[in-house]
Amino acid sequence: MNSQFNEDTVEETNEDDDEDEEETTERDEDGDDEGFSVLSDLPVEKSERRPTCRRCCRPVKVCLCPYLPPHPLDVSTCLYIVQHPAEESRVLRTVPLLTVCLPPEKCKVFIGRRFSEDRYPELASVCKDARTLLLYPGAAAENLEDLSADFTATAHNVILIDGTWSQAKDMFLRNALLRMPRQVQLRSASSSQYVIRTQPNNMCVSTLECAAATLAITENNRAIQEVLLKPLQALCSFQLQHGAQIHHSKEHLIRNGQYNKIMPKNKRKIRRMQKLITNQNI
Repeated sequence: MNSQFNEDTVEETNEDDDEDEEETTERDEDGDDEGFSVLSDLPVEKSERRPTCRRCCRPVKVCLCPYLPPHPLDVSTCLYIVQHPAEESRVLRTVPLLTVCLPPEKCKVFIGRRFSEDRYPELASVCKDARTLLLYPGAAAENLEDLSADFTATAHNVILIDGTWSQAKDMFLRNALLRMPRQVQLRSASSSQYVIRTQPNNMCVSTLECAAATLAITENNRAIQEVLLKPLQALCSFQLQHGAQIHHSKEHLIRNGQYNKIMPKNKRKIRRMQKLITNQNI
């Protein structure tokens, strides 16, 4: 095949294409103008966002303000919530309810995965304070109910980790600051009332429930726990009325043969889960 013939043919073809493109462009422009005029005449549907309560940040139809204390609770204990970033994207969270119930200076939230002294000097100062407690269960944790400290005489700080149990464990192990305070746990935690979210076992509770039980002890006032649990109970009630289902703990589902997810292949995890169930049966 002759290369000169190919070049000439390409040039002629390109010229023809240019003319066709000009004609097509003119037709397209006319068509675009006509199409745009048709589209511009169509009614535009505006999606209106549901009105939201400024205080509880819930939709007005399911506002939780009637279940919140009229004024922030007067407490001496200061709570520091160390929150995993993934919690921010969850719609049904308990920490926002907690922050509304307490004065801003008594409930502070730090969001992140890693907390260094340089980036979080306030949190670092709190972690080094002898009056600070970290509420996180473990072999080294003391029962908060058994401490001899007089919480009413000296104001204490309590740090809580907000996230799933795997996220909380990761944050605890990877942040040296969080291992500085005295570690405590709740001995007499009741079953969670946060029934619209699945818990690992029957002894696990939400961050708000942990805070409520803790403040009831440190403030020596059991009424505080009842006040803080009211909005959580209302939240779950509203969700159940609108189609949500009660979530049993993973432990409960396994024990009753209702756990449909694939069990872990790791033998250590299986033994730990079986030991947990056995201990609950004793």
